[in-house]
Amino acid sequence: MHGAGAYHHAMHGENGFDHDILILGGGLVGSALACALDGSGWRVGQVEASAPAAGAPGFDERKLALAAASLNALAALDVLPRLATAPAPIRRIHVSRAGDFGSVRLEAGELGHEAFGGVVLARELGQALESRVAQVQGLVRHRPATVLAVTPDPEGPRVRIRGGDGERELRTRLLVAADGSRSLARSALGIGADEHDYGQTLVVCSLATERAPDGTAFERFTDEGPVALLPMAGGHYGAICGVARERADAVLAMDDAAYADYFQQRFGWRAGRVRRVGRRSGYPIVRVVAQRLVAPRAVVVGNAAQSIHPIGAQGFNLGLRDALALAQRLEGGDPGEAGRLADYAASRREDRERTLAFSDGLARATANDSFPMHVARSLGLLALGHLLGLAAPLASGAMGYRGDVPLLSRGRA
Repeated sequence: MHGAGAYHHAMHGENGFDHDILILGGGLVGSALACALDGSGWRVGQVEASAPAAGAPGFDERKLALAAASLNALAALDVLPRLATAPAPIRRIHVSRAGDFGSVRLEAGELGHEAFGGVVLARELGQALESRVAQVQGLVRHRPATVLAVTPDPEGPRVRIRGGDGERELRTRLLVAADGSRSLARSALGIGADEHDYGQTLVVCSLATERAPDGTAFERFTDEGPVALLPMAGGHYGAICGVARERADAVLAMDDAAYADYFQQRFGWRAGRVRRVGRRSGYPIVRVVAQRLVAPRAVVVGNAAQSIHPIGAQGFNLGLRDALALAQRLEGGDPGEAGRLADYAASRREDRERTLAFSDGLARATANDSFPMHVARSLGLLALGHLLGLAAPLASGAMGYRGDVPLLSRGRA
């Protein structure tokens, strides 16, 4: 039942509702929620702008570092086996600070884990989700479709969309806004958002060095911003470089040789000489956090709930946990019932606050170059590296096990 045309009524559907649950957004989090709701018995709808891009993987690809908990969840949802390229495991994390004497190596093996997580191509994850969503029983997909308006209603929100067959209005018992950091639904529902501009742009590209990746992810903090290398399948890295906003255009305009030199100077020589750099993309870093997660018969998830500084690669991981925790609470009864939504919001509080504080603290701390911070951070990093007792909580946070963990993330579906 693809497209809005398969489902056109002059009146709203059964009991005056077109859907029990309507998901706005066809991104990674909205699609993961659709998968998690398979077999729930709900009449689920999803409004999507377009189908994911197809094509063979190229050197220039956006990378996602998935926490171990996220990999568990994607395996339980039958998405992981559909990935064209298996995740490249992160077996150790090396953290350093330019000008400091300390560095930390976190070894997954020493903490009793095979890997902290794995790196996938964002596009391949999109295609794997697409293949799984196509099999979700009873899902009605409105696509390609644009959301024109969202009308809050304590009896059942209404969403006006424009699709291939014109405009129509959908009414739902529960509206799930998974429509990104500039969420139209969030503002229509009267949910405010707090914004903080970090004044930085992340320059992202693929990069090959003379030393092939061995499962180590590197994160280096410099006064100009963070620099990271994520190991990829295929013998190269995903490279991330934080640049002050006013310098971003100049850095993005560099030719390959100039950018290779620039990255080398920022990152250092831990992975050997930079041999090749791919096409660069720039992502301005702005943190947007919804002041509330729920409204009458509505909930915001993923980047609509919080888009965070990607320094700790926690954005998608946190959004996936949103989707799983919500699906877990939508069994039987009325999906939009206020108590159920309040329970969802309460269950997400600790994980969300800790993740936001961790990412924000990391970002602000690394931007602070006063001398006492250097010393404190060096000592802290050294202590972390040598005392497993201190390293373990950091590692369990990085792996996505924080607070009230959704069942699917724990590796037992």
